[in-house]
Amino acid sequence: MTWQDEKGKAMKRLFSYAKPYRGYLFGALLSSMISVTLSLLIPVFIGKTIDNIVGPNEVDFDGVLRNIIYLAVFIGGSTVFQWITAYCTNKITFLTIKDLRSRVFDKLNYIPLEKIDNTSHGNIINTMVNDIDIISDGLLQGFTQLFSGIMTIIGTIGFMLSINLGIGLLVIMLTPLSLFVAAFIARRTYNKFTEQTMIKGEMGGLIEELLGNQELIKSFSYEDRSVERFKEINHRLHECGVKAQFYSSLTNPSTRFVNGVVYASVGILGAFSAIKGNISVGQLSSFLSYANQYTKPFNEISGVITELQSALASAKRVFTLIDIEAESSDQDLISELKCDGRVRLTDVAFSYQKEISLIEGLNLDVKPGSRIAIVGPTGSGKTTVINLLMRFYDVDKGNIEVSGVDINKMKRKTLRSMYGMVLQDTWLFEGTVWENIAYGSPNASKKDIIAAAKASYAHGFIKRLPNGYDTIITQDGGNLSQGQRQLLCIARVMLIKPPMLILDEATSNIDTRTEIHIQKAFAKLMEGRTSFIVAHRLSTIRESDLILVMNQGRVIEQGSHEELLESQGFYHKLYNSQFGTATVVK
Repeated sequence: MTWQDEKGKAMKRLFSYAKPYRGYLFGALLSSMISVTLSLLIPVFIGKTIDNIVGPNEVDFDGVLRNIIYLAVFIGGSTVFQWITAYCTNKITFLTIKDLRSRVFDKLNYIPLEKIDNTSHGNIINTMVNDIDIISDGLLQGFTQLFSGIMTIIGTIGFMLSINLGIGLLVIMLTPLSLFVAAFIARRTYNKFTEQTMIKGEMGGLIEELLGNQELIKSFSYEDRSVERFKEINHRLHECGVKAQFYSSLTNPSTRFVNGVVYASVGILGAFSAIKGNISVGQLSSFLSYANQYTKPFNEISGVITELQSALASAKRVFTLIDIEAESSDQDLISELKCDGRVRLTDVAFSYQKEISLIEGLNLDVKPGSRIAIVGPTGSGKTTVINLLMRFYDVDKGNIEVSGVDINKMKRKTLRSMYGMVLQDTWLFEGTVWENIAYGSPNASKKDIIAAAKASYAHGFIKRLPNGYDTIITQDGGNLSQGQRQLLCIARVMLIKPPMLILDEATSNIDTRTEIHIQKAFAKLMEGRTSFIVAHRLSTIRESDLILVMNQGRVIEQGSHEELLESQGFYHKLYNSQFGTATVVK
């Protein structure tokens, strides 16, 4: 696809978002036409005023006064309609950008998790914030300049041709030279701005990565290497930015030179025509004003080419994000299901990269209320099983059933509402403790929230916070310890009391004493509920009804804690690696 096709496609899609607000577009066009028409009448009456002043004692004062009144009306009217044009273009621009930003955010909620995981989060943020702002700036300037500019060019040509056909045709003949120069430079500018926005996204991803991992960077003394990585990207951005600005900066002086040639040609030819008596001095003055007005829109349009090229390059990135294939629709699938806690996996196969197999032939029949522990070395597929149960990823083969219903036949929201998840990685948002605990139950009473906090042993430290439950938690819980953040996440799940639980290293960041209390709380919470427990510390899963031992994506052993120790297999080795010689408890 050529650069013209890319620009045209991006522009067409941008206008599709502006379609609901076409009333403002028509208002901008109409007011622009009136404003330009009034402004183009001004040189006519200036010329008439000059012709009313023939010489000493030959001044038509009545004509001059009449023309001055007309000029005042035209100037005032042109100013008012210019304001209306700006208002309409501002409204359509900001409303369009609002819808575009909403469309991008909505799409993020339906993009497969795989795409999110494989894309730099900083890059996505840069696209959603910076690129859309650039589109807004480009559209705002483009609409305002383009509407009035085109109307001015068309109107000026008409007035010049009506005054003198020959001089008017000369101006029209010289116009393509200005357009050719602008188009020649614009082609190169667009390519450079496209490259520039891509590098900006790369830089945004790096900055997001470095800011979010400062403790890790400092602990490994990675500062110098992170600076080198930043310098490399920054150098490429500088090189690309300089070239982009160089090409864009050529546009204005180049078109001004061509416009200067046009103005000089009109002045010379008009002077000879005035000497021959073909036009009056006043008409020559009007013609020169029109020649100046005629070239001005080209200068203005060329002046915003940089913004327009950058906006179109950013639009391409935004639409690339919007065009990512969304998750399959589940609108007509089962929305309500009474969950009895039975889960069955039949011949499940899955891999993140199709050429590298991970899980193959996984079979599991979980009875209601069972506690299923999943253990194994890092990379064995434990968390992957959780991702499949929650349908964060879809299986490649086989099927998963909950309460006898294939999870592909129910809405994702319905499926996920059956589980309560506590992960090793905590997530809190900027808000009060009340709001963070009630994240999954926004209508929960304060009494229920406090009960959940007490059950998770979070109530004690919450009361010690400056404002108790009204304390504002900073983004990602930066003003809390890792263990405190974990307790709040546990309280969040205890509040919703789901029919099934998923605990993925849920107590990994909690001290041993508190963990004992939490395990008791979990034991109470898990009564009658199907629970999946991913753990590295094997002491936490001794009471499980079934332990799945995974390695390289396969369940290589399964059974109770005692049965697996007696079998002297892989689990026995894992247990010994943590506790030394294993003794079977009978």
